Amino acid sequence: MAQKDKAYILETVKKHDVKFIRLWFTDILGYLKSFAITVEELEGALEEGMGFDGSSIEGFARIDESDMIAMPDPDTFQMLPWRPTERSTVARMFCDVVEPDGTPYKGDPRRILKDTLKRASEMGYTFYVGPELEYFYFKDDKSTEPLDHGGYFDLIPSDVASDLRRETVLMLDQMGIQVEYSHHEVAPSQHEIDIRYTDALTMADNVMTYRLVVKEIALMHDIYATFMPKPIFGENGSGMHTHQSLFKGDSNAFFDASAKYHLSDVAKMYIAGLLRHAPEITLVTNQCVNSYKRLVPGYEAPVYISWAVRNRSDLVRVPMYKPGKEKATRIEYRSPDPVCNPYLAFAVMLAAGLEGIEKGYELREPVEENIYEMSAEERKERGIETLPDNLHEAILLAEKSELVKKTLGEHTFEKLIENKKIEWDKYRTQITNYEIEEYLPIL
Repeated sequence: MAQKDKAYILETVKKHDVKFIRLWFTDILGYLKSFAITVEELEGALEEGMGFDGSSIEGFARIDESDMIAMPDPDTFQMLPWRPTERSTVARMFCDVVEPDGTPYKGDPRRILKDTLKRASEMGYTFYVGPELEYFYFKDDKSTEPLDHGGYFDLIPSDVASDLRRETVLMLDQMGIQVEYSHHEVAPSQHEIDIRYTDALTMADNVMTYRLVVKEIALMHDIYATFMPKPIFGENGSGMHTHQSLFKGDSNAFFDASAKYHLSDVAKMYIAGLLRHAPEITLVTNQCVNSYKRLVPGYEAPVYISWAVRNRSDLVRVPMYKPGKEKATRIEYRSPDPVCNPYLAFAVMLAAGLEGIEKGYELREPVEENIYEMSAEERKERGIETLPDNLHEAILLAEKSELVKKTLGEHTFEKLIENKKIEWDKYRTQITNYEIEEYLPIL
């Protein structure tokens, strides 16, 4: 049952003198789309949705079947605190995209996540996630000139970025998004704000809001914030480490007091599912050419397909159990980056884990040594494989994946593959500065 109903929303907009309501949804790449309606249209929108042309939205309908309806989700109603409040207070709601006859649109990323969550629910599970999104602050969007040269957890006097983080956290709190941590990350001018875990659908909405708030606060100070995975050569890239757990009612299905590492059989099979299907879902969790500049050895980015307790060189990490904190038992999947579409990324990660549970995948032993320091022969002996090296390899793996196709649905699957092939072709035919500097003087 909706926590916020039509009457609540109509009363709230009247109380706060809201003039405009922005209706939000995403395309298949996770780019936020929005159009505004006036308060006079709100009641009708809540009842029947608002029509729009889907033919120009990436991954949506062809021009001959372009009529779409954005159906607002009342539970996602929030004021936008960064917008002007005099005579033009603005609110927002996320929307589900439906066909003109009211049937769910097969290419709507929010719907795809809902369908995967329904599969988990039918197995008795609720899926919780807690992503850690890293990003950079730069002087502008034309260069990578940093605001600071700090490092991990550094506290820098008179650091403008600390003020930006604080303002961002306060604004997220105003929008009902709880934050657990915020701190300076490893690279110069790199930062992280961790959102408190919640159910996956709410979290996907929160990630979309978070990315916009970070950028809006930065722009207010004439600063540019970017979630680009690897903007600076030779420095750590930005990831979206995603903590995950399954609950049955109020009980954490990943916890077993008597088991090694306190991991239940469900947790072990879930991890095994993630590891087995990691290569094929990487196109969704790491969707752009630049994503693979981050996924290289030596920069704390997970490249090798293995799991461990504590060890941060593995793809899956199991945070240490703390007595009395059974509900906090979780696994951390470390390869995603913050430009992914969170609806699709959460869907494929969950689908991979559920596949492991349904088919009883066996989890191999953890790898606690530093995998980066192993030789290729040692990794081969241990059966440690790697994630795709580049976008092209990720496309080929995803294209063969029944799991990805089943999870995304044929429509979105084909549109995503098509879009990524175009991106790869554009990239591979570019002449880069590296080639000019390396070859022109000698060839």
